Amino acid sequence: MSSTLLAHPAAGASVDGRRRWPRWPLALFALWLASGIFLVQPDQQAVVTRFGSVVEPRVTPGLHYAFPWPIDSVYKLKVRQTRRLVIGGDLPDSVLGRLQPAASQFVTGDQNIINATVVVQYSIGDPALFLFHTQDVEAAIRGIVESELARRFARTNVDDILTTEKVAIQNAVRAAAQKSLDGYNSGLVLASVNIDSVTPPAEAADAFRDVASARADSLRTVNDSQGYANDLLPRARGEAAQLMESARGYKESRIDRATGEASRFMDIAAEYEKAPQVTGERTYLEAMEQILPRLKKMIVDSDGNLDLTLVRRGESDTKR
Repeated sequence: MSSTLLAHPAAGASVDGRRRWPRWPLALFALWLASGIFLVQPDQQAVVTRFGSVVEPRVTPGLHYAFPWPIDSVYKLKVRQTRRLVIGGDLPDSVLGRLQPAASQFVTGDQNIINATVVVQYSIGDPALFLFHTQDVEAAIRGIVESELARRFARTNVDDILTTEKVAIQNAVRAAAQKSLDGYNSGLVLASVNIDSVTPPAEAADAFRDVASARADSLRTVNDSQGYANDLLPRARGEAAQLMESARGYKESRIDRATGEASRFMDIAAEYEKAPQVTGERTYLEAMEQILPRLKKMIVDSDGNLDLTLVRRGESDTKR
């Protein structure tokens, strides 16, 4: 009995004699190609580089494809995230027990030294520039903002910094710092520059408070004086106007009275020319009617005797 030997085909060879390649390299290649699919979240943007050169500087949110590594590289950035940088130390956190560190010192226009803490809020405006043109973002922002703050503070008195010019300084510093960052192609956008606190150095804090208190007292005294003047002046003007009206009325009455007396005198003079004796007697009697009631009178007869009865009667009438 003859035995039949069945030979197994060699690896990579088919039964019919044709060579068959293994499938696992194709599967690996397919997986490598599929690894180029990437997802950009709604709050992100991506930058795609090919062998180190930027080919897509701004990839919007969604599903995208790039050649797998090492051909393309994908960098995802949260461009809508607002970041915060504190210049002059960190903000105090009483909950965690942190104390306020030393703030940055500046010299004002009136030769005062102040400590200032400034909060800068910024975001990424151009992802490609942000990735490849700035090595230390916070250091760049800190240096530029501090430089602009020093320039503005050196032109402004400390009282104006604390009160009326604070907002103007913040806006001017933000605009100038943004211009400098754009010149460096940093890809950053400054949202705001806020002066959080302005305080004197610890060595001069007491003197600074004394000056501020004296200034407040001076301002209060000026305001009180101004209020007293505002109350007194209108009242004085009112009294002066009242006196002027009274004087004007008295003047008019005196003029009218004098005009009437002059007219009456002219009429009497005209009548006197017509009948001197009658007019003179009538004028005399009218004058006596006005004068005699004001005087004490004693009546003497033609012989020079005084009638005491009339005197006593007049006294009793006066007592009654």
